[in-house]
Amino acid sequence: MEQNAAGNGPHPQNENGTEARFDVTKQVSYGRLIYLRFLRNHAAVVAAFALVFIYLITLVCPFFAPYDPNTRFLEKVAHPPLLPTFIDAEGQFHLRPFVYATVQSRDPKTMERMYTKDTTQRFPLRLFVRGDEYNFLFWDSDLHLFGAQDSPVFLLGTDTQGRDLFSRILFGGRISTTVGLIGVAISLLLGIVIGMASGYLGGAVDSVIQRGIEVLLSFPSLPLWMALSLSLPRHWSSIRIFLLITILLSIVGWGGLARVVRGMTLAVKSEEFVLASRMGGGGTWWILIRHILPTNLSYVIVAATLAVPGIILGETALSFLGLGIQPPMISWGVLLQDAQKVSFLSQMPWLIAPAFFIMATVLAFNFIGDGLRDALDPYSNF
Repeated sequence: MEQNAAGNGPHPQNENGTEARFDVTKQVSYGRLIYLRFLRNHAAVVAAFALVFIYLITLVCPFFAPYDPNTRFLEKVAHPPLLPTFIDAEGQFHLRPFVYATVQSRDPKTMERMYTKDTTQRFPLRLFVRGDEYNFLFWDSDLHLFGAQDSPVFLLGTDTQGRDLFSRILFGGRISTTVGLIGVAISLLLGIVIGMASGYLGGAVDSVIQRGIEVLLSFPSLPLWMALSLSLPRHWSSIRIFLLITILLSIVGWGGLARVVRGMTLAVKSEEFVLASRMGGGGTWWILIRHILPTNLSYVIVAATLAVPGIILGETALSFLGLGIQPPMISWGVLLQDAQKVSFLSQMPWLIAPAFFIMATVLAFNFIGDGLRDALDPYSNF
């Protein structure tokens, strides 16, 4: 039997007795390597699937929501969550989940609304039911994923005006998650362009930009957001306020990214490939886009995933304080406005439900950011 090249033993043999050869020259691309490293982080993979699911249901929320967010059930005001069940009051199992009818009454002492189940009326849940009409991408329909005939279904209860909280959370998520994406896009554009220009040009340009960033970062974020939001006219439409709140959050959040990009640009601009491009006649924008930007791209990707939660929480905080997005537009922060009233929260604790959707989205972005940071680290073990 032949010895291997190192003299450490015989070559491995195939089943037919021939020598097994391994193609040691085959290389894995950088993108493939990042993908395989990311898959090793199970928390990041689960978070990625969860985030895709959250954006999917918020994008197609009219279909997933059983009701229109403004539909009021006046006889079901402040109704507690009504979860489907498979087992009836007599202990019998049913293949189709169902909900019981509820009867409203008043507490004789506190005059609070009380809802008791009527076990004599059972309403099975059905898929693809007809309900409130909606428009999605120029398509009119009244088809909803689930519902019950002759009885409303309140998975997370109703608010103080009898509106289904689950439906309103799905519609509000479309605004809150969009704020994060648009805000990060603007912050990245400002941070990358200004940071690279500051680091590459240097001199007086660098000094002016850095002093401006220091002034911007010296202000506390929340008071600065509040001051900027209070400067917006109250008579503006909800769409205009939404866009301007997004821009304001983005303007405040680009300073930290610009400083990091500047430092990375300073470390790269003296490298041989940058000097060779400059000697070859490459202009400033050519060098920045073709050489310096790719070297900063790995950090930018991680920074983007970690910056989205901050903008979502910023919008939530402003809307929670009544300084951000205003009704009738719905966001998770707007939905939490009722939860700040102790009297409401003590009687209707389910009003805090939007906070759990915010936590899930923020944690998903953080886990994905950690996974990308490890995957893009050139010194990470594979």
